[in-house]
Amino acid sequence: MRIILGVAGVALIAVGLFFLLPLPGLWGVAAGFAGAVALHDAIVGPLVLLTGLLVARLPDRAVVRGALISMGALVLVTLPVLLRPGPPPNPTLLTLPYGRNLLICLGVVAVVAVALVLVRRRR
Repeated sequence: MRIILGVAGVALIAVGLFFLLPLPGLWGVAAGFAGAVALHDAIVGPLVLLTGLLVARLPDRAVVRGALISMGALVLVTLPVLLRPGPPPNPTLLTLPYGRNLLICLGVVAVVAVALVLVRRRR
């Protein structure tokens, strides 16, 4: 049974490559994915591990972890809009100052985290 499933999987991969390889711009997309993987492995991964080691020593690490995860999610959601070069294709869709709004949201998360830490320490 494993051999049949393996052969079927290899056949499906071959069919996918047959239709995928002739597409224009494919190698640019592949280079972008390779760059993203290299960026993650060289910069993002070690930074996250180092931050985890530093946060593990804090007394209120659960609150700090929650705040950092929330801030990371906010930045990931906003990053494509902030890094897009040039004007938006439809200017009526992206009319807000996303950089300023991101900073406000990050500030709110930080203030809430500090307030939670202070409340926990008072108890």
